[in-house]
Formats: sequence, C-alpha cells, structure tokens
Amino acid sequence: MKNEKHTRKEIIDHRLKQAGWNVNDRLQVIEEFNIQVSLPHEVNEPRTKYEGHQFSDYVLLGKDGQPLAVIEAKKSLVDANIGKEQAKQYCYNIQNEKGGELPFCFFTNGHDIFFWDLGNYPPKKVHGFPTRDDLERYKYIRKNRKPLVTELINSNIAGRDYQVQAIRSVMEGIDRRKRTFLLVMATGTGKTRTTIAMVDALMKAGWVERVLFLVDRIALRNQALEAFKEYLPNEPAWPKIGEKSIAKDRRIYTSTYPTMLNIIRDKDNSLSPYFFDLIVVDESHRSIYNTYQEVLDYFNTITLGLTATPTDVIDHNTFKLFECEDGIPTFAYSYEEAVNNIPSYLCDFQVMKIQTKFQEEGISKRTISLEDQKQLILEGKEVAEINFEGTDLEKKVINKGTNVTIVKEFMEECIKDPNGVLPGKTIFFCATKAHARRIEAIFDSLYPEYTGELAKVMVSDDPRVYGKGGLLHQFTHNDMPRIAISVDMLDTGIDVRELVNLVFVKPVFSYTKFWQMIGRGTRLLERTKIKPWCPEKDIFLIMDCWDNFEYFKLNPKGKELKAQIPLPVRFAGIRIDKIEKALEKNKTEIAQKEIEKLRTQISELPTKSVVIQDSRTDLAKAKEDNFWSHLTYEKFDFLRHTIKPLFRTVSQTDFKAMRFQKDVLEVSLTHLSEENEKFEILKENIITIVSELPLSINIVAKHTSFLKQILTNHYWSIITDNGFDELSEIISPLIKFREQRFQSDGPAKLNLQDVLKTKEMVEFGPRNEAVSITKYREMVEEKIAELTERNPILQRLKSGITISEEEAQQLAEELYEEDPHITESLLRKVYKHQRAKFIQFIKHILGIEILESFDEQVSKAVQQFIVEHTNLTSRQIEFLNLLKNYIIERGIIEKRDLIQAPFTIIHPKGIRGIFSPSEIQDILTLTETFAA
Repeated sequence: MKNEKHTRKEIIDHRLKQAGWNVNDRLQVIEEFNIQVSLPHEVNEPRTKYEGHQFSDYVLLGKDGQPLAVIEAKKSLVDANIGKEQAKQYCYNIQNEKGGELPFCFFTNGHDIFFWDLGNYPPKKVHGFPTRDDLERYKYIRKNRKPLVTELINSNIAGRDYQVQAIRSVMEGIDRRKRTFLLVMATGTGKTRTTIAMVDALMKAGWVERVLFLVDRIALRNQALEAFKEYLPNEPAWPKIGEKSIAKDRRIYTSTYPTMLNIIRDKDNSLSPYFFDLIVVDESHRSIYNTYQEVLDYFNTITLGLTATPTDVIDHNTFKLFECEDGIPTFAYSYEEAVNNIPSYLCDFQVMKIQTKFQEEGISKRTISLEDQKQLILEGKEVAEINFEGTDLEKKVINKGTNVTIVKEFMEECIKDPNGVLPGKTIFFCATKAHARRIEAIFDSLYPEYTGELAKVMVSDDPRVYGKGGLLHQFTHNDMPRIAISVDMLDTGIDVRELVNLVFVKPVFSYTKFWQMIGRGTRLLERTKIKPWCPEKDIFLIMDCWDNFEYFKLNPKGKELKAQIPLPVRFAGIRIDKIEKALEKNKTEIAQKEIEKLRTQISELPTKSVVIQDSRTDLAKAKEDNFWSHLTYEKFDFLRHTIKPLFRTVSQTDFKAMRFQKDVLEVSLTHLSEENEKFEILKENIITIVSELPLSINIVAKHTSFLKQILTNHYWSIITDNGFDELSEIISPLIKFREQRFQSDGPAKLNLQDVLKTKEMVEFGPRNEAVSITKYREMVEEKIAELTERNPILQRLKSGITISEEEAQQLAEELYEEDPHITESLLRKVYKHQRAKFIQFIKHILGIEILESFDEQVSKAVQQFIVEHTNLTSRQIEFLNLLKNYIIERGIIEKRDLIQAPFTIIHPKGIRGIFSPSEIQDILTLTETFAA
C-alpha cells in the first residue's frame, strides 16, 4: 500500500500535471498550505508548534494569487471519502482567513477524485483535476449566474405551451441543484427547438457557457448544427465545414458519440472533464449506456436526455441513467396529446393492412396457381418440394410476384399529389439492401415512363445519398424521386415534412424503433410551405404489409433483443477459461504462457477511458506479480466479474484479426480439454476461413506452403499448443484480405404470381372515435353546396348580401327538413363552437368567413397568454392547461371555480396558491371572454 506521500508524488502530482498545473511553481500550487485557525476556547497562546494551524495537502491558486481549490490526499488504497470533512473544513477556514470566494473542494486517494462545490452541489466523482482556466470559469459562473425563475424564454424559438413547460421543468430543477434531466417528447414536437431555447435562456442567465449536443449519426449532427445556426446565429459552433480536430474556442458543439469518445481518449488533444457546462443527449435509449455512457461519465456537467420513445416503454436503465423514477421523466408530451391539441401540433395517421396470399398461407403446391405449377415443371423443378411459410419471405425465399403485388397495391391506394396520379412523398422500409434494390427494380419495370426517377434506394453506405444535390437532398427538395426506399437509414431522425405515405415491407420487433419510424410522417406541413408536388397534409397513410400493428397490440413492448457481449470481452473470457483449464490439468507451461498474454492484454487497455480510470484500484491489483503466483477460485472470480468486463472499452484495433485470434484460442481450449466433437466443429471453421484467403495477394502468397498445411488432416492431428500460437500469429494479420465465398444455398428465388388476400383499414391512433362526426360534417357541407344552386337565400348569402332575421329563420326551417338534419345545436357539436349562431355556421361552410371553434379560441387565448408570460413556472403552466381543458369541457368558467376542484389538485388554495394578485387579475381578464 502506498502511503500518503507516495500517493501524492506518484499519482496526484502526475494527474495535476495532466491538467496543466506545475506542482513546483508556488504561484500555481502550494503544498502543505498553512491555514491559521482560532485557538481553543480560553487558550491565548499556542501550546504546541502546530496549534492554531492546519495544513492543506494542496491549494491551487488563481491568476490573482488567491486560493481557487483545496485538495485533500489520502493513501491510494484507502477510501477517498475519509478526507471529505477535512477538505471541507480547510475550504471554509481559508475563506475565514483570506476572505473572498469559497475555494472549490477536492478529496482523493489518487485513483478516485471527488469534486465538491460547497453550498451548491453534493460531492461528485470526477475523472481528473480541472485546469486553472476551468476553475476560473467555474468561479465566474458561480458568482455571476442569475436565478432561472426570472429568466425569460425566447418564444420565437420555442413558444408552444408544452415547450415552455418543458424548459421551465428543467430550469426549475437546475435552480434546485439537480443535474440530470429527461424530456420525453413525441417526434415532431420540437425537441431540438425546445433545447435551443433552453440553451439560450441558460446562457443569458450565466449558467452555461459551453454546450455539447450528442447524436448517433452524422446526418443528425448536421441537422442539429443547422438548427443551432438558425436560432442562435451569433453563438460560434463546432464543427465548421471540413473541420476534423476539436477546437476549444466555440460555445456550441455538436458531435456523434464515437467522435466524442475518440476525442476524450486522445492523449494529445483531449478535452478537460470540466470543459462543458451542459450535455444534451439526443435519442436517449439503451444504445447509449454501453460503450458511449463513458462520454457522459467523463464530463462533470448538467446532462439532459431527449427521447421520442413513449414513456410506458422506455427502458428502466434510461430512467436510471438520468436519475428519474421509473416511468416519471422530468417532462413528457405524447403523440396523442400533440394530435388531440386544438389546433393539432402533429399529424394523425390511418393504417391500411395489406397482405398477399403467399404472406398469409405460405408458398406450396396448395397455394401456387396451376399456370405457375406448369411453368415450374417445364423449368425442371419439383413443385411438391416447394414448401415455405409466409414468414420465410425475404429470408429463405424471394418471390418477385409478392413484391410486384405490394408495389401495385401501393400505387393504387397511396395518398397522391394534387394531380391525383403520382404518390406524394413516401418511404418504403425494406428488410435488406438486396430487398430494397429489388423493390426499386420493380418500380422501374412497372413504371418505365418515369425513366428510373420515381423511386430511389437510399442506404447509409452509398456516398451518392449525402450532400447538396445528393439523393436525400433531391428527395426533400425536388419533385423527384417521390419514393425513398430505405434500409435503416431513414428509420429515425430525418425530417421530411412532405411525407404522406409510409410503407412497412418488413416486420419490426422493437417498439422504440417502430414509433421512431412512424414519427417520420407525423410532422405537419404548413399550408404556406406546400410545394407544387405536395398534397395538403391533414393525415398520412401507413401501409402495413407485415402485420406490425397487430404484433404490437399483442406485444406492446415488442421483442427484447439480447445484449451482445463485445468481441474483446469474449476473447479475454476464453483466455481466462484456458488458464483455469491448464492449471486444472497441471499444464503449467501453457498456463504461464496464457497468463503472460492476458497480462499484456490488460496492460494495453485504453488508459484514457473513464471506465479504466474508475477501475485503477482493481487493475493495480491485477498488475501485481504476486496476484498471479497462486490463482485461487476467488481470483478467477475476480478476473471474470471485475477485469473481463473492462475489455468492452477496447475500440482501436483490427477486429477481424481479433475474431480469428479468438476462434483459434477457442479451438485450442477444446484441444486442451479433449472435447473432440467440439474441436472438430471449430477446426472446420478455421479451415474454411483459411481456404478463403486469396493467394493472388503477395503478402498472403508468401505463406502458401503453411496455408496448404493448415488445410490437411495431418496438420491438425499433430498440432501442439505452440502450434496454435503460430497459427494465430501468422494468419490473423492476413484475415483482412479474406474473400468470403457466398454459399450457393442462399434464399430460393421464385417468380410466382401472388394475389392480394387482405386489405383493410386498421383502427389505430388517437382519433378513431371522431370518424362519425367528421363524416356528418362532410355530409352537411355537401348538402349546403348542393342547396346553394337552387336556394335563393343561400345564393344571396354567398354573394355577400346581408339577410334579415326572418330569412335566417326560414333558412333554418328549410335545412331542418333536409337529410341530414341540420340544426344549430348539431352544428355547435360538429364544429365545436358553443356560442356561434346558426347563420355564422352557414357562412363558414360557404367560405364567406372563418369560424374558429370554441376549442380553438380557448386554446389560442391560453397559448398566447403563456407566450406573453415566459417567466411562468412549470406548475403555473400546468394550472393554465387545466384551466384551458376545464373551459373547453364545460363551456363556461366563473371566478369562484378557480378556488375549487379540480384546481385545488394543483394547490389546496387553487389559483391563490400559485399566482400573485397581479397575475390572478391577468388570468381573470383572460377568462372574461369565456365567463358565464
């Protein structure tokens, strides 16, 4: 065990140096800093040399020479928390002696470092010491930040009521010194704009200077970067076009997870753990808490997670990561709420289920037409041997006729452009890239008049997709192509408001991904932005060719995918197993050889990784020579459960070579264990891989003789453990040249006529209950249009001539006699307006004047009130939304209602409990329009 002195010299001094501190420069760092403290009660003179003095292990000084931070050091194998109270006492005593700002507090055992912003946040484990600039910046922010409760929100960036409430929920949490937040907002409700407005408010209030926006794909990074540039044009952003290296002079940073992971692991050009003040994690779900949680753990910052995944299916680990109770995010706004808002914030959808005969009944002699059976016989195929389930399509069997039927049915049923000929913008979600190419070829074959421009495959590994003028740019900005055929690339994140058709030509098993795919079509298309080839968008169509909606009705959370163990972890695990087996069989030479290799693997773990830094104590134990001298059951348990998982951090390596090394190690283990049957299976796999190495490449051809030996039974019959090492060492660097042969027994390819078996509308979505009212309104409007041609009163109204009360009454009586019955009370229900008169409805139907529904009037009035009062708290916004719903539901509101249920749910005193007298007066003025 290192004593405190050794800990300081060997570990802490080194880590301070990494943060830019010169421990030997007393203008920067003072060791054993002398702090004068009061003598005990009734003691006038120091009784010992040190009485009245305390000595801090380290004090870090600012540029003005004043103490910025205190560091209390403990022995390396002692819990760092032992020094917590001591460090805190030093900080307060320095402030009492010197005056000025309270120093920041650190306590450490060298491996574990804790940062304590006394009076503001509890202690937090951090991954390194701050630079002097970091501490100066933290000090400035702490001194100058303003209360967030009074900070106004820019409603031009995000002014919808739920957006303001989301921002307030986070800002109130920050004011309460909370550091992690999770916003759940449906796709299309403006998560990015909400975030930008929040960043704007936090920057203006002095809480945040640098922001990192993390995404999982480059396309989404560029999309976020453009949004920040649009709404915060004066904030310098990274990266600029073509910029690769990290720059440290910006305020807004957008990055993918892998890029930022590489930056923080870069030994030469990394970022301090204190560099960012806020990290925003876009699409926060299970993918981030494997390798990429390391990015979040590295930075000492406020963290905000964003996701569109519905609250009831968000994974437990996501809530845990953002320190929320299961099912209770910081703020949630669902797709149903957005669609049912008045007016709607998102577009509703209809679902049409399409299934062919082969999909439902499979492909066999029973389902193949007689004409196709004759053709198959002529081709020399046995019809009786053809037997596939419907679920085998695009897996074990490919039938062109099935895809042709789906494409034809799509062209007939899709939502079309204003000319009614071509489909509006559409995404086809395909199973594989080969499937996508087949669908594209069918469009080209069936509709040659569009010269190959109607439908285009868009996949992430095609460089033609990206950039200005690329396929994605053409799809979003031009008339053609109308149909994007995608495999994964367009499933999430890409914004195309013009989309009116989504076609699922594959099964989906992840509920999260399913809703992300549906989210591609939910954005509304503003009437002022409609392009010539766009239909008006009040609904979009989903054609489900694989019964996905039925699957998720039966399995609401979808199918949970098993977490895959990373290759480096499996590789290390097999080596541990082999060491144990060798010792069990008294093969000490083999055991010692594998121990040396495992120790080399451990020594090569990425030292800049947060995971590795967190495990310094465990790794120090595994690096001691005496640990390996006698490996007990407990030590093997430690290797398997503590050391082996650390190999998940390995990223910069040749994974093809490692996979081969793992395969060879595994076959050597079966050889050692004398598991002959398993050995034969694994041996055949090695032989297959080696046989696929191309001798036409010089570096491979140099080993021709050895390669030929490997393919012989004699080689394997006499192989030794050292022989496996030779095999791995020589062949693994060549694996990157391997030319994998495709097996001839791939999917069966057929071209059989398939027919439509099922076509039906599926009830799914927030508005199914409104169909009858919509139908009635259509009937009324058709009847008024028909009567206008022969009714003189309606003709005068349409011409803009005012009619008398008697004429209005006569018109009402005539319309009552028609089918459907048209009455004032029915019109009030249909158009959701309890106060409009009969003649106003008729004028609205004739297009003479716009009649906003009562619901719309109330919603707009409350929304405008919120926009004009952006300093409202989240609780006050919740009250106003309850007020809006109350007025819409009951049609009236009286002053006394505001201090009774349901308003007393929010506060026992109702409106008086959460608004000031002047604010109450403003709200009463608002409600006067709707008062009884």
